[in-house]
Amino acid sequence: MTESAPTPLWVPDNSRVHNSRMWHFMRWLEDHRELSFADYNALWQWSVDNLEEFWDAFWQYFDVPFSKPYKQILDTRRMPGARWFSGARLNMAEQVFRFHQDQPDRPAIISRSELRPLTELSWGEFRRQTAAMAHSLRELGVEKGDRVVAYLPNIPEAAVAFFACASIGAIWSSCSPDMGTRSVTDRFKQIDPRILIAVDGYRYGGQDYDRLAVVDGLRKELPTLQQTILLPYLDEAAELDDAVSWDSMTTNNEPLYFEPVSFSHPLWVVYSSGTTGMPKPIVHGHGGALLEGLQGQGLHMDLGPDDRYLWFTTTGWIMWNAQISGLLLGATICIYDGNPGYPDLGTLWRFAEETRLSFFGAGAAFYMNCKKAGLEPAKIADLSLIRSVGSTGSPLPEEGYTWLIEQLGDVLIAAISGGTDVAASYVGACPIMPVYAGEMQCRTLGTAVVAMDDNGNELIDEVGELVITKPMPSMPLYFWGDEDGQRYHDSYFDTFPGLWRHGDWIRITPRGGAVIYGRSDTTINRHGIRMGTSEIYRVVEEQPEVLDSLVVDLEYLGKSSFMPLFVVLREGVTLDEGLSGRIRHAIRTSLSARHLPNEIVQVEAVPRTLTGKKMELPIKKLLLGKPLAEVANPDAMANPDCLAYYQAFARDHNTAVSR
Repeated sequence: MTESAPTPLWVPDNSRVHNSRMWHFMRWLEDHRELSFADYNALWQWSVDNLEEFWDAFWQYFDVPFSKPYKQILDTRRMPGARWFSGARLNMAEQVFRFHQDQPDRPAIISRSELRPLTELSWGEFRRQTAAMAHSLRELGVEKGDRVVAYLPNIPEAAVAFFACASIGAIWSSCSPDMGTRSVTDRFKQIDPRILIAVDGYRYGGQDYDRLAVVDGLRKELPTLQQTILLPYLDEAAELDDAVSWDSMTTNNEPLYFEPVSFSHPLWVVYSSGTTGMPKPIVHGHGGALLEGLQGQGLHMDLGPDDRYLWFTTTGWIMWNAQISGLLLGATICIYDGNPGYPDLGTLWRFAEETRLSFFGAGAAFYMNCKKAGLEPAKIADLSLIRSVGSTGSPLPEEGYTWLIEQLGDVLIAAISGGTDVAASYVGACPIMPVYAGEMQCRTLGTAVVAMDDNGNELIDEVGELVITKPMPSMPLYFWGDEDGQRYHDSYFDTFPGLWRHGDWIRITPRGGAVIYGRSDTTINRHGIRMGTSEIYRVVEEQPEVLDSLVVDLEYLGKSSFMPLFVVLREGVTLDEGLSGRIRHAIRTSLSARHLPNEIVQVEAVPRTLTGKKMELPIKKLLLGKPLAEVANPDAMANPDCLAYYQAFARDHNTAVSR
C-alpha cells in the first residue's frame, strides 16, 4: 500500500509554529534537559523509548501542583498493572483553580441551551459555586471514595458538580438525561452511588422532556442512594419529594479545599456503550486524567488561557470529560445543550460567532451532515477567530477535511482518535505539522501506537490492529466490581498478551500520521480480502443523495458471505437502478469489485449509539439470528425505533446462520 507523498492540505506558518505550546515544549527540553529534536516524529520516538524521562519532563514543564512529590515515575512497564508516580499526592481540581485568580470576572464557562440564553459563568463565581457545592456535599456526609452520580445535561452546573466532587476526592459518574431508566441504572447500579444529582427535564429539538418520573425511578433502583439533589432546568418550580435543591447546595461562601489523593486515586467512572451487554464501568485516576488532559488539550490541541473552546457533546460521552479538561489550561469552555440541527444546522456555527470561539470541535458526522446539506458556515456566521477545528467519533473522510478548509480557510484540522477506555487520544493533532486530507497528523506523545498484523509484527503503511505496546498513565485503574481483573484483561489483552489491543484498524503512514479504518471486529472480509467499513462509507456517502449508510458482512462457516448495504437517502429521493448502479460503480472503481454489496437497501435510519457511533456489530449479530434483546439495549441508543426494520429484514431475508 506504499504511496507517493501527497500534497499537504494545510501547512502551519512560522508564526503558528513558533507560538505553539508544542514548539515551546521542545525549546524547554533543549534548555532544561539538553535534548534537541529535528522534528515532531523524533520527539515522539524519544517519548516512547524513554517513558519515564518523558513523563518526568512533562510534569516539570506543566508545573503540576502537588502536596507530596513522587518517589518513582513508573514501577514497571507491564500491562496491565503498571503503577505511575508512586508517592505523589495531588488533586486534579487544584490545577483548574490556579488560573485567573487575579481576574475573577473573566469567563470560565460560556453556555447556551434551548432553554437558556447565552450566559457567562466567571472564574470567581465558578470557584465560589464549586467550593459551596463541595462544602454542602461534605455536610451530607460525602467522603473521599464515595460515588456521586449525575443525570445532567451539558450545562455549567455539571462542571461545578464534577470539580466539587474531585476536590473532595469523591468519585464522579454521569449520564445524559436523554438516556432512559434502564440504560442509566445499568451504569450507576454497578458502582453503588451515595448521591444523585439530577435535572427535572430538558428540551431537545424544540420538544420538552419531563424526566421527574425517570429520576424517581432511579432512586428506587439505586439502593445505596442516600440523597438526591434536584436542579430545576425544564421547570423552575419543579420539586421532588425528599430531594434537596441545587440552590440550597450552592448558596454558602465556604473556601475551596483540595483533598490530597494518590496519583491513582479514582476520579471518575465512565462506561462502554452498553449497546450489546452490560456497560463496562471504567475507572480512571486523578493523575492519569490530569496528565493526559494537559497533553491532549495543551500540547496537541494547543489550548491555552486565551482560548475559547467548544466540543459539542453530552455528559454521557467521553468528549464531555475532554471538554472540561480545557479548564486545566485556563481556557474558557463554551458549551451548548440541545439539538445541533435545530432549528437548522447553522445553530452551532452561530454559537461560535456569539462566543468568539478559537477552537470548534464536534463529531465527524456533524461536519458531513453540514457538507451534505450544502451549508456554508462562514456565510451565516463570523468564524474568523476559529484557529482549529476538532473532529472525532468516527473517521473524518478526505472530503470532510477538504470541505472544512474550503469553508473556514487557515485552520488546523485536529482530528483525533482514542477512546473512553483511556480518556485520551492515541493519534491526533500537532500544531507544528502539515495536515493531509483523511489523515490524523501524529501519534500522541508517550503513546506507543503501532499497527500490528495477526502474528504480532509491526506494520508501516499497511493496515493492522491498533496496538499499544507500552503503558499510558491514563489506562484504566480497573473496572468497577471486576475483583480478579479478568474482565479488564479480556477486554484488551487477550489477543496479544501483554499488549493493549484497542479494536480499531489503523495504518501508520510513512509521515508518522495515522488513518483509522473502523472497528476491527466488524471488518468486511470478502473472498479473503479485508477492508475497514469506513472505506466503504467514504465512497458510498460521497454520492449526493446518500445521507448515511451501514454495511455488514454476514460471514457463514463454510458458506459464502452475504453483505447488505443500507442507505439513508435525502428526503424525496428513492433508491432506483440508476442510483444503485452509481453506488456499485463507485465501490468497484474506488475500492474493489470483491466488496460490492449483495444488496443495497433504502432505510429510514442507521442505528446509532447515544454518542453517534454506527451500530455495526449489533446489527450483524441481529441479522445472524441473535435475539434483539441480546444484541442491543434501546436505552443506550439514539434511535431505537429503527431496530424493528432490521429485525424484519432478518426475518424476511432469512439471514440467520441456519440458512
